[in-house]
Amino acid sequence: MIAESTDDKKYLATVDKTIDSVTKDFKSKEKKQKALSIIEKYEGLLPEGFFESAKKQIEVMLTRVSYLLQVDEQNDHDTAILIHPMVYGNYTKDSSSGVCTTRNVITGEKVIQGMFYNNAYDELFSPGKNISQFDKKYVSQLTKTAEQLEDTFKDIRQIRFTVENGKLWLIEQKSVEQKSTASLIKLYFDLLKRKIIDDKTLIQSLKPEQLTELLHPVIEEASVKDLDSISGGVSGAPGAAVGRVYFSTEDLLDAKRLAKQQGEDTRCILLMHATYAGDVKAIEEATGVLSNEGGYSAHASVVARQYGKVSLVKPDMVITGKKAKIGNMVIQSGDYLTIHVPYYGSAVLYKGKASLVQPNPDKLGLFDMVALTKKYVGNFQVRANADSARDAGLSLKFGADGIGLCRTEHMFFQEERINLFRNMVLSQTEEERKKILADLKKIQIKDFYGLLKAMQGKPVTIRLLDAPLHEFLPHNETEKKEYLDYAKNCGIKMTKAALEAQMIALSESNPMLGHRGCRIAISHPEIYEMQVSALFEAACKLSKEKIKVFPEVMIPIIMNAAELKTLIYGKKIEGYTYTGLAEIAQEVCKKNKVTNLKYSFGTMIELPCAALSSAEIARYAEFFSFGTNDLTQTCLGLSRDDFTSFMPDYTMLDLIDGNPFSVLDSRVKEL
Repeated sequence: MIAESTDDKKYLATVDKTIDSVTKDFKSKEKKQKALSIIEKYEGLLPEGFFESAKKQIEVMLTRVSYLLQVDEQNDHDTAILIHPMVYGNYTKDSSSGVCTTRNVITGEKVIQGMFYNNAYDELFSPGKNISQFDKKYVSQLTKTAEQLEDTFKDIRQIRFTVENGKLWLIEQKSVEQKSTASLIKLYFDLLKRKIIDDKTLIQSLKPEQLTELLHPVIEEASVKDLDSISGGVSGAPGAAVGRVYFSTEDLLDAKRLAKQQGEDTRCILLMHATYAGDVKAIEEATGVLSNEGGYSAHASVVARQYGKVSLVKPDMVITGKKAKIGNMVIQSGDYLTIHVPYYGSAVLYKGKASLVQPNPDKLGLFDMVALTKKYVGNFQVRANADSARDAGLSLKFGADGIGLCRTEHMFFQEERINLFRNMVLSQTEEERKKILADLKKIQIKDFYGLLKAMQGKPVTIRLLDAPLHEFLPHNETEKKEYLDYAKNCGIKMTKAALEAQMIALSESNPMLGHRGCRIAISHPEIYEMQVSALFEAACKLSKEKIKVFPEVMIPIIMNAAELKTLIYGKKIEGYTYTGLAEIAQEVCKKNKVTNLKYSFGTMIELPCAALSSAEIARYAEFFSFGTNDLTQTCLGLSRDDFTSFMPDYTMLDLIDGNPFSVLDSRVKEL
């Protein structure tokens, strides 16, 4: 510093050369020889007699600092010198040093965790041992100190300590950066139990998004030290996932089936440009999803969150056939990959297998957190997305007040029923279609029965079929062959050419705004008739069993009041009668002699025209649900799957306030 202040280039060059030389010596010499030999080698660069006594060293320090202050142009006369003794843990054989945390930073167990180094200052001169092997006297003192620190800072702390001549010295303490949400919850409930904090402080100490971390495994840090890695990406669903990579739904399902048969690792990761309704089965079976289109609101991310999977979007990933490249990392089909999407910090991809700590929401305190929070929620409902009885039952454990959205199209993608549904889609006449729908109705009755029963009388919003019909058709050669074999067994004569011709005929240029949702019901009313009939058959059966139910029928993608009125209440025009869904519900209840069934019909507002005419639509709807993703897309003219490719440019120029698929745009709010 003196040389810099006086612009002494010659001395600066000597200092730089010395630093380089010292660094090389540290790397080349044996650990035990380092300290003494280096001191002897460079002793001549220090003032004469520097190592004679502490008094001499203080004199040198005062002289040097005084001179520095004289030549420093920025001297504000605010410099002080603190003189105090130091302990390094290497004074005698029974001396030591170490680092520990006040509790386990992954599980939150209230036991100090760390390492200590015998007769050494740090890991440079000693391999170290687990602190559980440390002298019980010091462990007891550190445990007491750990509790005092947590009580004071309301945080998990890291402690650096030294033992010298049988005495424990605390060198420093600071916050731990890498700690799990589970460990924080355990800390806060411990503080609450001992009345160090109150309910309000605990609830406000955690952000809602952090809690999703408790639903996923977390990486054991030591297991990824030697793995190649690359950081960055858009978080779709947090957590950690390990598995072999596959580039299509059929490849993943085939690989998992084969691994199961051979008793091998069945963990798989789906890697695709983007996912669609037909890929839901693969996402459900995979441990995680890696894609390069969209973001937090992309299909892959939304479905991954629903099924408790990990999702990461890497816009810079280049996919060519069954190979992907991200920077210098090349990923081939069948390679092991680890995806780590933490709540805090950047997401990381590791090439290879990491060790994971599996989640247990109950033991990790999530249910305690939900129960505590619900005490202060008041008259406000939080519902879950669920398409099965299993998911519905799980949602109740997490405190759900009902099902806010059951996507019925997901039910048809299950392996044992997808080809039957394809028969219905490809049927040539209404008569054929109704015959197949009768078989599907039996399946749907079981679906709805399980879902309604699991929810124990809480409201369940059933969204009728929303996806375009062409999304259910085969996506590749393997699926085409499987379907043609199935059709043949059903007595349906169809060639591959005929199948492909119908697939082309049903395909659409812009399916999001095409023949989907209620528009399918206008063209083919028998589809919604089957779903509503099945729903009310299930509801009536449960009602007879003295089990309370409350189904809410949601009709998607409504444009105007006339459309909804026709669908719910029917219409007669020029000799044609369109039977309304309300009439079908009433007929089922009458047939089953059920008179006290509570239910409602409503719609999802997801188009600007529906929002603008909502007052008129409300005359025929008993409830509204808002589809904010589609409403954002149609209001702003942005695709949620493509927007992230140019969003950084808009953000850099302050043309948009954040991601509109994460935070609602003011104009979408107005709608």
